[in-house]
Amino acid sequence: MYALNNAPNAPAPVGMYSQAIDAGSLVFLSGQIGISPSGGGLVSPDVEGQTKQILENIAAVLKYAGSHWDKVVMTTIFLADIKDGATVNELYSGAVNRNAPPARQTVAVKDLPMGAKVEISVIALKG
Repeated sequence: MYALNNAPNAPAPVGMYSQAIDAGSLVFLSGQIGISPSGGGLVSPDVEGQTKQILENIAAVLKYAGSHWDKVVMTTIFLADIKDGATVNELYSGAVNRNAPPARQTVAVKDLPMGAKVEISVIALKG
């Protein structure tokens, strides 16, 4: 098992965590919020802009880890407002394997880091 922390085109960790952990045939990605890889702040105040950036960030970390959105087996979505679920789901459905969508949890939470509206983490197969 080893940490992955230098994915190009993805934000660096801002705390004591790894972008992802390579655990053999699986890769576990830490939750991503809509942070710009270059600027460090949220890319947008709205859930749509944040979700688009999150999906790009996850794609970058998956690629670095030797995986892809088509290999995602489990997703957890955290929403600051459950009413944003439809917007997030529409964008998310364009990223995942539509023939075998990942298992998924979606939960509403009180707060997210940096005032984000959404955070997404995934577990994926490698290869």
